[in-house]
Amino acid sequence: MSESSAESVVVDAAAAVASATGVAGNWRRVTGVAGAAIGVLAAGAAAGVAIERMTVGRGMRRKARLALDSAGPYGALRGTPGRAYADDGTELYYEVDEVDEVEAEEGVSPRRRRLFGRKAPAPVTVVFSHGYCLSQDSWHYQRAALRGVVRTVHWDQRSHGRSGRGAAQVQEGAPVTIDQLGRDLKAVIDAAVPEGPVVLVGHSMGGMTTMALAAQYPELIRERVVAVALVGTSSGKLGEVHFGLPVAGVNAVRRVLPGVLRALGQQAELVEKGRRATADLFAGIIKRYSFASRDVDPAVARFAERMIEGTPIDVVAEFYPAFTDHDKTEALACFADLPVLVLAGLKDLVTPSEHSEAIADLLPDAELVLVPDAGHLVMLEHPEVVTDRLADLLTRVGAVPAGATVGGYGSTSGTAQPG
Repeated sequence: MSESSAESVVVDAAAAVASATGVAGNWRRVTGVAGAAIGVLAAGAAAGVAIERMTVGRGMRRKARLALDSAGPYGALRGTPGRAYADDGTELYYEVDEVDEVEAEEGVSPRRRRLFGRKAPAPVTVVFSHGYCLSQDSWHYQRAALRGVVRTVHWDQRSHGRSGRGAAQVQEGAPVTIDQLGRDLKAVIDAAVPEGPVVLVGHSMGGMTTMALAAQYPELIRERVVAVALVGTSSGKLGEVHFGLPVAGVNAVRRVLPGVLRALGQQAELVEKGRRATADLFAGIIKRYSFASRDVDPAVARFAERMIEGTPIDVVAEFYPAFTDHDKTEALACFADLPVLVLAGLKDLVTPSEHSEAIADLLPDAELVLVPDAGHLVMLEHPEVVTDRLADLLTRVGAVPAGATVGGYGSTSGTAQPG
């Protein structure tokens, strides 16, 4: 698709959305708008899907998806459940994986026993925050590798995963903001980690949530946070991201996409039926914007697809505008005196690696890791790199004993094993 044709398609869609949003119940116009706006994004993926359709029957593809869903261990790890409540009453679901008690007792040094008696100080807790349209299960590999060695908290952001729908959004029609997500994270920390040192790990929107926490609660960062990992995220200027598309085309998409999403969000039930009917096309889009490697495990790709498909269209619509307004560059100063890991995939089309480089430029003591042949879901695509660098960060701050060996990249039964 050329730049001129792409722009023409989306400009036509802009005209249609103005009409469609003003006519209640006119679903045909709304779906036409959606198709036009998404068409630019889908062009590259659609070609691959068309080839696949010529060689693999729809029934066979459906059976393959079901087989991958049942065979893969991804998302099967569970911890002790808990619930926190945001300032607007939204129920936030989290799970805690505790340190193995025997290993923890063996790991208490004689000096620590002399200082603290038989009771060891509160352990370091690693709090994982996930990205847009994902859930806590997106950290599957890292969770599997760290189980038993370090205390971890995994939570679902509002309206995602097992957390409740945003109360302010449902009851008041209030927009979602990154600042709100930062306050949500504070509520989770208050409930799940009331004391002791904390390591914050955030991917994409989760990284932005971490920055929003710092902007609003700098005293928490000073007093309790001992390290931070920012994975595939951005501190601002997301309105300049081109998603690997021609400039003219992406600018046209930006003009109409908010209106399209609002219209789709108002017809959520019909849209969800449409998403199921066009699952093959959207699977291609999801793969393009999630991964860069050609040899991604099909079970991993399907796992990512399931998480993204599981996010209702009205939630997608609610969150999207928040990213354009996101700017937490100044909040990065709160991390200046901490060990920080900044990691991104070099081929990330959603939050390009240049955004991670910009973060690292403002945190000159941070470790910057750019992973070749990796896209936005780098923690699923190259888990060994992400887990190794994260384990190194945790070892540096004493969260993981120096003698421990972190392994088990993603097996349901895999845990970090003491050395």
